[in-house]
Amino acid sequence: MKHYDAVIFDWDGTLMDSTGTIVTSIQMACADLGLAVPDRQRASWVIGLSLESALYHVAPDLLAEDLDHFVARYKHHFFQRDQEMPLFDGVPPLLHDLREQRVKLAVATGKGRVGLDRVLATSQLESYFDMTRCADESHGKPHPGMLHDIIGQLGLDPEHVLMVGDTTHDVQMAHNAGVDSIAVSYGAHDVPTLQEANPTVLVHSVAEMHDWLSRRL
Repeated sequence: MKHYDAVIFDWDGTLMDSTGTIVTSIQMACADLGLAVPDRQRASWVIGLSLESALYHVAPDLLAEDLDHFVARYKHHFFQRDQEMPLFDGVPPLLHDLREQRVKLAVATGKGRVGLDRVLATSQLESYFDMTRCADESHGKPHPGMLHDIIGQLGLDPEHVLMVGDTTHDVQMAHNAGVDSIAVSYGAHDVPTLQEANPTVLVHSVAEMHDWLSRRL
């Protein structure tokens, strides 16, 4: 059985139950600018991508000169609600147990640095992670840049690194970086969509992920 020395987590939809808030914020920003409002499936598909990349999928009629306005409206709606978003059940014990096993932990997220630092502080999880990387500091998913940054800075062997995420963007990023992946089905992308991306394993809860990891450390 393969063992892992490091686990890199996506944030939204993987550790924090934020999918609904992101979808609502995208939809409200579209309405603010008089754009067609995407349905939940279309809006949730882009979660994990950098915000700018996501916009061209959910708001194809958005003019370049309106990009900054859209981003401002999205952040306005999101930051009104981000203090209310809970961690998924079982996340703190999972991270605690991984740290007890001396596993390196990191975050690779499509969030910007300001947003990630904000939720790390409010969730009190910052101390668990050896490194965090955001899309506005590197390449956005599914480009492997964030994983390459983490692997290089922490001196990791890709053969023993695992990426965990709730979207095909996370799984594809892992493939592109040459690392294994866990796809979680409780976030933004549904099971058939995740299966098409061919993750190393698909789990349906934090508890199931915890059990799977505990036998591979």
